[in-house]
Amino acid sequence: MARQNYLFTSESVSEGHPDKVCDRISDAVVDAYLTQMPDARVACETLATTNRIVIAGETRGPDTVTNDYIAHLARLAVKDIGYTQEGFDWQTCDIAVHLHGQSAHIAQGVDASGNKDEGAGDQGIMFGYACRETPELMPAPILFSHRILRLLADARKSGAEPALGPDAKSQVTVRYENGQPVGVTSVVLSTQHLDEKLTSQDIRAIVTPYIEKALPEGWLTAETVWHVNPTGAFVIGGPDGDCGLTGRKIIVDTYGGAAPHGGGAFSGKDPTKVDRSAAYAARYLAKNIVAADLADRCTIQLSYAIGVSDPLSIYVNLHETGRCDEAKLETAVRDLMKLSPRGIREHLQLNRPIYERTAAYGHFGREPDADGGFSWEKTDLVSDLKTLAG
Repeated sequence: MARQNYLFTSESVSEGHPDKVCDRISDAVVDAYLTQMPDARVACETLATTNRIVIAGETRGPDTVTNDYIAHLARLAVKDIGYTQEGFDWQTCDIAVHLHGQSAHIAQGVDASGNKDEGAGDQGIMFGYACRETPELMPAPILFSHRILRLLADARKSGAEPALGPDAKSQVTVRYENGQPVGVTSVVLSTQHLDEKLTSQDIRAIVTPYIEKALPEGWLTAETVWHVNPTGAFVIGGPDGDCGLTGRKIIVDTYGGAAPHGGGAFSGKDPTKVDRSAAYAARYLAKNIVAADLADRCTIQLSYAIGVSDPLSIYVNLHETGRCDEAKLETAVRDLMKLSPRGIREHLQLNRPIYERTAAYGHFGREPDADGGFSWEKTDLVSDLKTLAG
């Protein structure tokens, strides 16, 4: 039997965190290519440091997406995040673009030809997860860590909290009783601020209302331990304070450590890359299984080989909370959704410019957008799953 009473901690980082700046830029490049050519191929990595951004990788798409245009998109992303500080300013930072054509040897394995369907862009394992801890069917610690930072970012950008800077990190420790989240034992928040004179106590006074708003009523108590800007001043932030790279926050992007991660990053990759698309598909299927009340928790693993269309394996684990047979579900999900790279893209309509918005505050637990963003968060398989698993 799974442990019922315990503490579990997850962290999140803001859109101004150095690694998230890089994720945002890389996904802006993906969107630029998909806007002009829905079947473009992109594998884009970004590095950011003091007043410098380097963009590199492989692409296959229209010549109209020029290096100058990509540099312009990078500046717009940094501007929207809010960096105008001396060591990292959207207008003056140096941007170098080193994108080149996709490897022909990779392309021959991925592309469809003759009777061969499009294959996976690489080998790998991908996981999806859902649980009943929150209405979003996400683990509570990561969901509320994200929520705190989104509220602070909204307040900063609206002008309500002009003292705050773009770079921030949160961490929430949740107490579980009888397997359910019931309270928060500690909150850790470090946020950049623009006035050197502000103390940790000053910052706590600013952020406390937003933390209280982010968490369920009654979860913060007199026993909750707070650590707000525990090292003191945090004025130098973002890539000026710490070098950033695309893909270094994969646990923040998914389930906060409450579920496995296959290892591959999402940002900067077009949806032919199963690191991204199959992880979305696995979340979609797991969420629909829980939403269908077939289980209280569900983990799904998919595995692929480069150049091979169909997944090598499909694994469903209901963590002893299931109300149907797991092997039957493995067959049902294969019947409901073609899990080849092409099948996933078509089912979830992933060949659209919907990725820049995913770069911060998690790829999962979000509301589906009218234009197709976060399509993997829909629960439109519930009825069919109930029928096939019944």
